[in-house]
This record gives sequence, C-alpha cells and structure tokens, in this order.
Amino acid sequence: MVNEIILASKSKVRKKILEDNKITCRVVPSNVDEDSIKESLLKEKATPAIISKNLAELKANKVSQKFINEIIIGADSVIDLEEEIISKPNDRIEALKILKKLNGKTHQLVSSVCISRGGSMIWNYTDKASLTMKNMSFLELEVYLKKISDEALYAYNVYQIEGEGRNLFSKIEGDEDTIMGLPVKQIKEYLSRLE
Repeated sequence: MVNEIILASKSKVRKKILEDNKITCRVVPSNVDEDSIKESLLKEKATPAIISKNLAELKANKVSQKFINEIIIGADSVIDLEEEIISKPNDRIEALKILKKLNGKTHQLVSSVCISRGGSMIWNYTDKASLTMKNMSFLELEVYLKKISDEALYAYNVYQIEGEGRNLFSKIEGDEDTIMGLPVKQIKEYLSRLE
C-alpha cells in the first residue's frame, strides 16, 4: 500500500483526515483559479458532481505535472441547493446570506477526490451527503456566526460539521468525511491496491 502522498490542497481538515487515517502527506497547493473554472462549467450547464470532479482533477493533475513519480490527491466540495452551486463565502456578510439561503432547506454536499500520477488522473470518486438545516431566526444565525472563527468559516463553507455547525441541522445523511471534504474510506481502499 502507498502510505505517503502529496495533497494538492491547503485544507487543514483534509490533511488531518488523511493523517488520522495513517496516510502521511505533504501539502503542495495547486493554486487553481476555482471561481473562473466554476463559472465556465456553469455556463456549460455542468452538474454539481461534474464541477466538483473537474476541480478535484484539475488540482491533482496540476501538481502531478511537477511531481511526476508521486501520488497526488486533489479534492473539491460544492454545496448544491436545488441545482444552485453555493461557493465558500468571502466575508461574514456573504456567510450570513448563504446561511439564510440554506435556512430550513435540504441541500446536497458533493465531495470529489481525484488521484493523479504522471500528470494525469488514475482514479476518482464522488460522494454526496444530504443535510437539512433547521428553520432558524435571523438572530440565531447571527449568534452562530459570532461563535465561528474566520479560519473555520472560510475553510468549511459556512458550517463546521464536527463542531458548532452540527447544531444548524435537523437531519444529516451521509458520510462525515465526505461532508468534511474527503471521502477517505474509498481513498484508503484504492491506495491499498496500488504498488
């Protein structure tokens, strides 16, 4: 089994998930311009799953071209609210708008992972989780946001499921690692077959 990889992401959460699962990784961010790629894919009417998968693949391949002999993992997660893609907030005002939009509704969180070697994808996997947010007052949403650090807010797409964010939801269906951005069970299974 491969037990050392490069993670093409600055996400501390994804790094921690890998390390908690005994996969040693070093971080080499891809610096892919996600927003312009998302915009382009949306114009082509791409589904949330395709957007997530394409971004994960682009990140992994970009880093893989620099480290040809290494195993590279790229990942991406998107929120799909009734076919509308919701991106990470840029500030707290945007975060509040996102929470208001999700308030009382069920959305899908789509997480994709891609493994590349030699500059191209050798494996990918996409998983979905379904989250139903409680119907909360404007004040409750503001109070929630005040409890969240900037780092957590911008890293987790407005909710941190293993922390305060769990309290936002009345129903959560799906794998917790998927919700945190990295379906690690499937990654481990694939890496165990690689030489």
